[in-house]
Amino acid sequence: MSLKTYFEKNRKRLRKRKRLIAFLSILAVLGLSTATFAWFTVNTFAGINDFELKISTGDELRVSMDDHGSDIDQYVFTITNEMIDSHLRKYNNSLKDMILAPVTTNNGSDFTYQHGNKANPNDRDNPSYLEVDCYFIASREMWVHLTTEAGDNPAIEESARVGTKVSSPSPAPQSEITQAIRLDFQTSDDGVKTYEPNKGSAVTRLSTFDLPSGEMVYSDDNYLFHLDKLTPKKVTFRLWMEGEDPQCDNDVQNAILRVSLSFVGCDSNNNPIG
Repeated sequence: MSLKTYFEKNRKRLRKRKRLIAFLSILAVLGLSTATFAWFTVNTFAGINDFELKISTGDELRVSMDDHGSDIDQYVFTITNEMIDSHLRKYNNSLKDMILAPVTTNNGSDFTYQHGNKANPNDRDNPSYLEVDCYFIASREMWVHLTTEAGDNPAIEESARVGTKVSSPSPAPQSEITQAIRLDFQTSDDGVKTYEPNKGSAVTRLSTFDLPSGEMVYSDDNYLFHLDKLTPKKVTFRLWMEGEDPQCDNDVQNAILRVSLSFVGCDSNNNPIG
């Protein structure tokens, strides 16, 4: 074999090897993107069927969509769908028309769509996420928590006493939307606290917490905000579908969401009041 022929065969082998390495690299990238894919590819989104905020225990803690100052009698125990609809009218929207689109956030207050465009809350023409402001007040100092307990507040009918629950009446796999939902609460001094029902592994830099599936345990890790006696506090509530969550895929499109949030006040030792 001549020296020229020898080098020509080696060059051909090298070219084949490079092509094989490039092909395997493409397969590896495709495998990685398939494993992490989450966002919808078809734009038929999810809706909110029912949404309520309720005070679970006692009459020491109350809430309103408006700031009534220190007049605690002007506050109520339940924020209803109708009250939220009144808030959404300024956006020409309502709960029954509210559509959730996949969005994401790393701080709980600034949201973007998949490719980085800013998402605005309560937008009827460009589906995004729900955002409402509430004012909480208490007759004594307390730390407010979400709770899974139904409570025994006599101001709420017994049949309506339910704990915090995020559910869907849609059939599987659409009902898996509950695993892609996030809910956060922001105040000026307590920052953002984010509840992730059915919490899985972290998908963004946003820190989240879940509630226990058994007996409710209150701790410094799951309180939402602090209240001083007869001093109302503005709490911004947001509900969204996290686009980075693995369950936020085409399977959950057109799903319907039901949300019930129940709150309880605790003392400084995390013991429920009332």
